[in-house]
Amino acid sequence: MKNLSANSERKLMRIRLSFFLLLFVFATFFLSSCSDEKEEFVTEKLEDYLPLAPGKYITYRLDSLTFSSFGTVNDTTKYQVKHVIDSKITDNLGRTSYRVYRFIRDSVNAASWTPSQPWINAGSYFITPLTDQVEVIEDNLRFIKLHLPIKSGFTWKGNHYLPVNAYNSLFFFTNDDNMSDWDYYYEGDPVSFSYKGNNYNNVLTVEQADEAINVPIVATGSYAAKTRSVERYSRNIGLVFRHYELWDYQVTGSSGSKNGFGITMWMIDHN
Repeated sequence: MKNLSANSERKLMRIRLSFFLLLFVFATFFLSSCSDEKEEFVTEKLEDYLPLAPGKYITYRLDSLTFSSFGTVNDTTKYQVKHVIDSKITDNLGRTSYRVYRFIRDSVNAASWTPSQPWINAGSYFITPLTDQVEVIEDNLRFIKLHLPIKSGFTWKGNHYLPVNAYNSLFFFTNDDNMSDWDYYYEGDPVSFSYKGNNYNNVLTVEQADEAINVPIVATGSYAAKTRSVERYSRNIGLVFRHYELWDYQVTGSSGSKNGFGITMWMIDHN
């Protein structure tokens, strides 16, 4: 009986030892997992892609799409535009902002884009850098252009502050009714990008919207619409490319017409 009792006791000790060893391994794994979860994602800074300082400027080529002849003809007008950061100010919410002046002039030589006129003042807008996002207020419309973290696939509501039918006072189209629901997102990591012979490095792409109905218009008796918005920012430079196109085609009787606008702009110079 004594040998049997001793054997039972040794077996019980082995079971207890195995249990505590398993408990130790589990605790070690759990603590390690918690430690990994506490590691913060290291992101680039917003100012890396939108540096702000009074006196900084970027010059763009700009193609402006409009519709003439009662919305039946596409017209593209070519310009040069310069965006110049004028000064640091405080906005009506008490936040630090930067006022940006726009200047514009015609471009008459399609090969070299030689300007034909001096710069003309074309209004201003405001850029407000916050802790985790950058807001732009233009024509009384407020956009969240960039947002932390800068990570491929990260998404945010960039038009969160826009009203329903944001362009209602200017255009009679219908595809601006849900703009506040657009999902902005970073597409991939920064890469090289080229457009019309201009090359840009370390470019971050912000996709905003890409929808089309009956485009190109094949069935002229049916409604059509196009919504396309994308921006590209180059590290240590700022915005280097933008395509923004909103229009629809509405049928009246036996004919139809387009209403809306489009702009494509790309950087040709900066300081």
